[in-house]
Amino acid sequence: MQSASTTRAANPVQVTIGSAAVVAGDLAVPDRARGLVIFPHDSVISRSAPSAQFLADLLYQHDFATLAIDLLTEKEQAIDERTGKLRFDMALLSTRILAICSWAQRRERITGLPVGLFGTNTTAAAALVAATQQPTGFQTVVSYSGRPDLAGSALGRVMIPTLFIVGSVDEQWRDLSRRAIERMHNEARLEIVANASELFEEAAGLDHLGQLSAAWFTERLRN
Repeated sequence: MQSASTTRAANPVQVTIGSAAVVAGDLAVPDRARGLVIFPHDSVISRSAPSAQFLADLLYQHDFATLAIDLLTEKEQAIDERTGKLRFDMALLSTRILAICSWAQRRERITGLPVGLFGTNTTAAAALVAATQQPTGFQTVVSYSGRPDLAGSALGRVMIPTLFIVGSVDEQWRDLSRRAIERMHNEARLEIVANASELFEEAAGLDHLGQLSAAWFTERLRN
């Protein structure tokens, strides 16, 4: 897979959460950043995966600062790979998203930027929960191939615009997103990418996902 950009220079960062947890991420800030997009990751899709890198590159091209960051520590990731439990802990993951946002807003060059969340799988649900816990901290959420059902009753309390993107081949994720929208009272939209699978492994589908996301963030991340 080719990168959407060769100019994004991401710097490694570490965020200390609470008294002991330290999570790792990559921060890239263009010269004229119009907003910050936080990409939370669990143990399922690595922030260094080619698809994640492609999406971060594409948003960087649209003048968005990007923070791709793990929600689990290295030790927790090892545990989760064995048990598969921590990725479903919405209380843990949403709390970490809030802490990461707080850290980012104190960081030079990105403090004061409007913030959007870009999640997939279980991190999409955690992003939606986080949005209800700190309504003024985020301006929008984009979920692709997400599990919004895991947000539970929080769906009805999401007030910020939310975009769901799924591949046309993935009927299960499409149905989950539709049912989530029915429970929401905000601006919520579903976009279906033709001939794309759950993980958007097809180059055309991944590019379409990126363009939809960039257009959505461009419209809704404003000071």
